[in-house]
Amino acid sequence: MDKNEVIQALKTAREVSKKRNFKQSIDLVINVRNLNLKKPEQNIDLFIQLPIQTGRKTKICALVDYDLEKQAKEFCDKVILKDEFKNYENKKKDLRKLGREYDYFIAQASIMPQIATLLGRILGPLEKMPNPKAGCVVPGNIASLKPLIEKLRNTIRLRTKNELVVRALIGNEAMKDEEISENALMVYNTLISNLPQEKHNVKEVLVKLTMGSSIVVGKKYEKNELELLIQKKEKPSGDLSLKKKTPKEKDLEKEHGK
Repeated sequence: MDKNEVIQALKTAREVSKKRNFKQSIDLVINVRNLNLKKPEQNIDLFIQLPIQTGRKTKICALVDYDLEKQAKEFCDKVILKDEFKNYENKKKDLRKLGREYDYFIAQASIMPQIATLLGRILGPLEKMPNPKAGCVVPGNIASLKPLIEKLRNTIRLRTKNELVVRALIGNEAMKDEEISENALMVYNTLISNLPQEKHNVKEVLVKLTMGSSIVVGKKYEKNELELLIQKKEKPSGDLSLKKKTPKEKDLEKEHGK
């Protein structure tokens, strides 16, 4: 996969995507093959720092003791001190809300046992527990949290989970294709370097806008194929201003501040 192929796919994805009244995200979807996900060593779980910011606000919550209180309050979106843990005991609803609201949780290493006791059952299933692989478990005497927070602001996680596909947010429709393509190549190249057969484990790479059609990177679309996709985009459905929005559209508009 090369940069020109990605840029062409992005142009096509924009062309066949219906205009929405919110800023759509752009995703890279990589279908992989010849992996046995029942084997832990063949599962993908990577943290990648993208070269270009995606425009999405990454929210970070710090779980620390007084050693890191000042730093955490300066750089993080929310800080919960060890002495405040008691305020969340037996409040599963509040803990679930907390887990869904924040993208990353950083933790002071010395209080990890208390964090695990309080939040393990909530953050574990959400895959939000402070992860050492992402640098999210820090010593109480760390010189500065700033570099870690800046890194996390533009870090994404690649996972196969239970299916042979990896999805990554690589930008939004307000960004230039050149910028988005840099993020796409970073994701692709990092992924194949962690696959046992490298690019031979990749079946197909696609790009798509949030509510748009998936476009295969490297595929040369015939004129009739594009016309069909555009017709699908422009298919009349009555007065669009009166059309009832789907729950997904409502959630997306809320997420993007509309």
